[in-house]
Amino acid sequence: MSTIKEYLSSDHRRCDELFAKMEDMATKSLDDAKEAYEAFAGETERHFQMEERVMFLEFEQKTGMTQGPTAMMRHEHSQMRSLLKQMSEAIDAVNKDKFFGLSETLMILMQQHNMKEEQMLYSMAQQHLSADSDRIVSMMESMIVE
Repeated sequence: MSTIKEYLSSDHRRCDELFAKMEDMATKSLDDAKEAYEAFAGETERHFQMEERVMFLEFEQKTGMTQGPTAMMRHEHSQMRSLLKQMSEAIDAVNKDKFFGLSETLMILMQQHNMKEEQMLYSMAQQHLSADSDRIVSMMESMIVE
């Protein structure tokens, strides 16, 4: 089984591919992009919940750090959720300029966010949670988004 870092980093790549597909579809028409947007937004939310409901909690319980990196990552998740909501509204309003402006902002935020997680937080989590890595990855794999 993969490590926490490998599993979540791989999921970042999967979400990035869905993002690229959504943007590609949106260049043709926002109507065509709606399904791709929903796939991207749904899988991104699933990723956030795997982190927030499983890995972050396990990390915080093990380290006692609740106002450190996980708090910042939750804040950034909130910012990305807001952008995703606004992107959906831009699709519904058939406003391509607004959609692509929000999409660009989201892409920059996601790149910075993912880099922080992959280079710092996931390594810290793996260090502190390595003995429980298989159980934690299994819990994340079985997540059902609420």
